[in-house]
Amino acid sequence: ITTTQETEMEFEGKKLNENELRAVKSVIRSSNHPLSRALNEHIDISSYQEPVTNYKEITGKGIEGQIKDYFVQVGSAKMVGEVNIKNESKSIIYIKINDEIKGFYKNKNIYRKNVEQVFKELANHYEMSLISGDHEGEAKNLEKILPEGTVLLFNKSPQNKLDYVKKLQNEGKHILMVGDGLNDAGALAQSHVGIAISEDINVFSPACDGILDAKLFNKLPYFLKLSRQTVNVIKWSFVFSFLYNIIGMYFAVTAQLTPLVAAILMPLSSISIVVFVSVMTNIIGYKK
Repeated sequence: ITTTQETEMEFEGKKLNENELRAVKSVIRSSNHPLSRALNEHIDISSYQEPVTNYKEITGKGIEGQIKDYFVQVGSAKMVGEVNIKNESKSIIYIKINDEIKGFYKNKNIYRKNVEQVFKELANHYEMSLISGDHEGEAKNLEKILPEGTVLLFNKSPQNKLDYVKKLQNEGKHILMVGDGLNDAGALAQSHVGIAISEDINVFSPACDGILDAKLFNKLPYFLKLSRQTVNVIKWSFVFSFLYNIIGMYFAVTAQLTPLVAAILMPLSSISIVVFVSVMTNIIGYKK
């Protein structure tokens, strides 16, 4: 589940000059990953107008690309070949330019509005797991807002996420996955239902069953409740349709219906079910 609304960034290392900052921004602007978007907003400088060449987004590691004389790599310690990994509570985004590690951005997450209430409502109906590729430093903060019993898994690759979904499915569980980036694409596709959270619903989102505007994240429990109630309406419509036809069949086989009356009642049954479903779904929708 995606919990972060915005981030606070600070840089440590060799100060990047103006051209290096432009190069970094030019490369990360093509990525839809939440951290890339956050870093793109943080770097307050215009990017180069030239296209980025040899651009790659390496799932679970980071991105790289060439622009002008700069070959830029942005991402995890593995991405840039850093051996002295920082053990911090914040997410670390390393910057490497032309084979030189310049430093890293430390990212502090600010959680979405009402996220604690969202989890509390979801816990009333579902078992929850939070699986992330980020550092486990966020665990202490998340434990304060997540319901007791929530499974927390960190430092997980996209394959780990996919395998975890498969594991739960093999246990007979039905999985709803909520994610926001390419790292979640495999797990979203594997889940019974996959929902992609997007800050901008017009940009690329991984294959999924639905796309939810990030501003409506706090409405997620309501949408799921609406789905459950709508399924109940559909079940009742089948019940009414079955009873309608059984009763009609009884009068038909006992010759108590004339052909004209039967011809009128037949389409009327379909119309009545459509009216029932339309009225009930509208009532459910307006209850909120």
